[in-house]
Amino acid sequence: MTRIPALEIAVQDPAGVRIAGEVGAARVELATALALGGLTPSPATLELSVEAARAAGVEVHVLVRPRGGDFHYTADEIAVTERDIRRVLEAGADGVVIGALDADGRLDVDVMTRLRDAAEGASVTLHRAIDVTPDPLATLDAARALGLRRVLTSGGASAAIDGIETLRTLVAAAEGRIEIMAGSGVDPSNAAVLAGTGVDALHFSAKRSVVSDGGVRMGSAADGVGGYEVTDRDIAFAVRDALGS
Repeated sequence: MTRIPALEIAVQDPAGVRIAGEVGAARVELATALALGGLTPSPATLELSVEAARAAGVEVHVLVRPRGGDFHYTADEIAVTERDIRRVLEAGADGVVIGALDADGRLDVDVMTRLRDAAEGASVTLHRAIDVTPDPLATLDAARALGLRRVLTSGGASAAIDGIETLRTLVAAAEGRIEIMAGSGVDPSNAAVLAGTGVDALHFSAKRSVVSDGGVRMGSAADGVGGYEVTDRDIAFAVRDALGS
């Protein structure tokens, strides 16, 4: 019988946190700008989300990422990330989600050590930066040596279902000493199959788009005329129900 993995929902606001609580998720990954892969949320968003999480009985793990794009950061960006880690934990977050790579695209152990230390013992998750490293297994070993709690990965593919064999390999290599959480493209159609790899958790956003075309472009994105994303309660429940939970 397949073990039912823990659920983590990527949300952007207190409303998403409350939906995660209804679904029975273990935790949320709180971020903003999920369309960009996620960025550090605002202080007020964090404060209100922590309040909602306490009432809903879920943990809040905050994505701390200073910008979109790659994961090779400047000294200023690293300093921003370090301070943001301290501030989100002071605001009540249960953990942080981070990642930094060196110029060769490998996990930057020196920077990760600095950021891990800024967390002062709180839960640290390595995010999908692992999926663009040349050797995910070596990255997993480095994350485990750093004492990180878990790794969020799609198995090196754009969608987790396409990286399923690598996910199985990562689960075996982890030997239960670091959690493997599958994420990217997790939906009701593939959640049970991904759970069958033995991953410790499934990460999904259950989001839908709300389009509001005001006729004036507000950003540089091709679809940036208007619109935003919200957590969809029905999708979240559908993922949960697909697991038989």
